[in-house]
Amino acid sequence: MSEGRTSVIGGCLVAIGPISLALYTPAMPTLVASFATSESLVKLSLAVYFAGFAFTQLVCGPLSDAFGRKITTIAFMVIYLAGAMLAVLAPTIEILIAARLLQGIGASVGVATARAIVRDQFTGETSSRIMNTIGIILAIGPAVSPTIGGLMLDVAGWHSLFFLMAGFGLAVIGVTVGFMRETIVPDPTRIQPKVILAAYRELATNLHFLSTSLTVAGSVGALYTLATVLPFVLIDVAHLTPTQYGIGMLAQSGSFFSGSVAARFLMVRFGAYRLVPMGLVLIGIGAVAMVFSIWLLPISYVSVMAPVAFYAFGIALVMPAMTTASLAPFPHMAGAAAAMMGFIQMGSGLLGGAICALIGEPVLATQIVIPGLGLVAISSYLVYRSHPHLAEPEPLPEIAAAPMVREGLGRGTKDDQPL
Repeated sequence: MSEGRTSVIGGCLVAIGPISLALYTPAMPTLVASFATSESLVKLSLAVYFAGFAFTQLVCGPLSDAFGRKITTIAFMVIYLAGAMLAVLAPTIEILIAARLLQGIGASVGVATARAIVRDQFTGETSSRIMNTIGIILAIGPAVSPTIGGLMLDVAGWHSLFFLMAGFGLAVIGVTVGFMRETIVPDPTRIQPKVILAAYRELATNLHFLSTSLTVAGSVGALYTLATVLPFVLIDVAHLTPTQYGIGMLAQSGSFFSGSVAARFLMVRFGAYRLVPMGLVLIGIGAVAMVFSIWLLPISYVSVMAPVAFYAFGIALVMPAMTTASLAPFPHMAGAAAAMMGFIQMGSGLLGGAICALIGEPVLATQIVIPGLGLVAISSYLVYRSHPHLAEPEPLPEIAAAPMVREGLGRGTKDDQPL
């Protein structure tokens, strides 16, 4: 597939998970009243979504290596659709929790498959450029989803949110069937338990992979953690309505989008790898500002979201190069590597949310956990750069991808492929 087609398909696949999260979060305080349940059970519905999303990637990555990216994506998106429809019909909070687990399991395929199809075909600066484009597409969906979710919640109730998620699921299946080309020769031996364990053992003991993945995880994990606490901080403490909350989340997603667009232009001059320190400086500013703004100022939309905006802008500068660097050494198991990276990334969000739940007080949790994740990102990058054999130079673009496409798929080089 061409660079453009890969970017669009990858963006659609990656976006389904965050969209399903962003649409849901404005409804969480409402669901407490609708189901006459506790706040902790509603938070659990978000936690199981994270858990399904994180842990299932460890399965769907090797499955895509074994049976192909396309069929694996379709199969898991059917699971996602089943979860969305079960949520619409859920009579109790327990059924809703089960439905959200199914949605998390189904949506997990998006991150693993999207990154794998990029690594299957491209490396170096081209890969970073595609990851940046995916980031731009990824920013648009979650940017407008809280706004749409808040408005739909006020107008049509919480059931409408899951109908909309089902529509997105059908759209992803349509894009996969109609536009995705298979990017690997399926190898069923990759699904053998000993092969899977060997692949994950190799990744888990590789300092290059761990340092780059944790740099991304500490960055992006903050956004996933914020999704679990911001509704309660901004709606319950700062007294925003669900609609105001949805509109207000544009500060986070809009900042990430702006950072992605800025990175697109800066990459031409500096290269993707040189943007990472700039992004981490902004993440550090956002983390420190989060501590002091909450400590010194009254809790308000501005005191909470201004630091988040710095953090989100920095993430957009970090992700393209660090994602490319993390997957670069593993063309022989791109699906497993992408899945493991996604697991670490989502796992950081799951862990961050769990720590916030243990702290109990959402404002204090935000003040502690978000800066902590920023520290993880910066420290991991310093490990990456302090070991010369790990610090990947700005690589030549797509050196190894074209022979794979010619020999494995028989369709010529990717430069021959139309958009």
